[in-house]
Amino acid sequence: MSTPEILAAQHNDPSFETIWDEIVWRGLIHVSTDENELKQLLAGDPITYYCGFDPTAPSLHLGNLVQLLLLRRLQLAGHHPLALVGGSTGLIGDPRPSSERTLNTKETVAEWVGYLQAQVSRFLSFEGDNAAHLVNNLDWFGQLSAIDFLRDIGKHYRVGTMLKKDAVAARLNSDAGISYTEFSYQILQGLDFLELYRQHGCVLQTGGSDQWGNLTSGTDLIRRVEGVSAHAIGTPIIEDADGKKFGKSEGNAVWLDEKRTSPYAFYQFWLNQDDSLVVALLKIFTFLTRAEIERLEQAVADAPFRREAQRTLALEVTTLVHGADAANAAVLASQALFGNGDLEQLDTATLEAALRELPSVSASPADSVAQLLVETGLTNSLSDSRRAISQGGVYVNNQKIDDDQATIGDRLIAGRLAVLRRGKKTLAGVFAEE
Repeated sequence: MSTPEILAAQHNDPSFETIWDEIVWRGLIHVSTDENELKQLLAGDPITYYCGFDPTAPSLHLGNLVQLLLLRRLQLAGHHPLALVGGSTGLIGDPRPSSERTLNTKETVAEWVGYLQAQVSRFLSFEGDNAAHLVNNLDWFGQLSAIDFLRDIGKHYRVGTMLKKDAVAARLNSDAGISYTEFSYQILQGLDFLELYRQHGCVLQTGGSDQWGNLTSGTDLIRRVEGVSAHAIGTPIIEDADGKKFGKSEGNAVWLDEKRTSPYAFYQFWLNQDDSLVVALLKIFTFLTRAEIERLEQAVADAPFRREAQRTLALEVTTLVHGADAANAAVLASQALFGNGDLEQLDTATLEAALRELPSVSASPADSVAQLLVETGLTNSLSDSRRAISQGGVYVNNQKIDDDQATIGDRLIAGRLAVLRRGKKTLAGVFAEE
């Protein structure tokens, strides 16, 4: 399924009276400006709205996907999306709670702008009456002098208010402190909103709720300078079952670039979600209807061991991000690894990506299966390996091993890959040395 086909398959749920009602039900509103005004705004004539993405890495990630899908939902409701990739703000980066960012070179940021624009473009339609547009804040910051910035924009900000922003306050109370560069980031994002209001009539910005201080920087600036009301929506932060955020700063980012998180690893991430989280994730990350999600919620309650909700979630989101072919390949690999398919029929790249998610070792063709079981941690010793083999519990590429002297050599797929399995669910990968 190509990107245009995936876009065409998406739709808002007709069971909701307004798009506001739907995004509230989906749990996408963690914080916002006036709810009644927003509901009326989104139910009226089409508006222009935006979300910004800073190129502080060469790929977008899970948190950005929330924003991309919200942009798409509002576009499907008839509104006009602007996707801003910050060629200027990416040179600075918004303040992290813990420490200063490492600044990237202008050349690196410019290259990453292109990567992110390509990723964003896969989730929005650039055709029709409410076609999306890509914008880059370097277009206006690049023409702005420091004197004009301080005179025309800086005068509208009060330092006391800026100090109260959550991200700034956290850094001020840390050992790292905060530089003037990162302290000023909220002004830059505020100016983005003002420029988009002036150029496109943009009246709504979306972002993660941890960006609320930056979001309201723009609404406040537009009110002060233009005397009109603008709005902001802060979406929930995606966390695991232990309440830990997924993201670059936490070191556990789930990337949208297949070179950084393979489609197989991406699929497995969703497949392994906890029962307590899966329904909320279905609401946020899929275009399934309320009726479909409520049926899956009941399936979690009635037969959680079937993991139907997780399998649906994994397939839907992997298809959205990587396409149907990659999603189906991930499904087949997941099944085949556990003995429910032919490993040799899998795409080699998909199998290799799957094996890299497992405990793995490098091996020569002459290495014994028994020794590799020990090296991968599937057994504790050679005697343990031999016992497991004699009991019929060891498999190489889903073929039972009954000779405790067997070597890996003639069992390698494509001459270089093998899947070791002990019992039904304990797996490891083998990569032949080149």
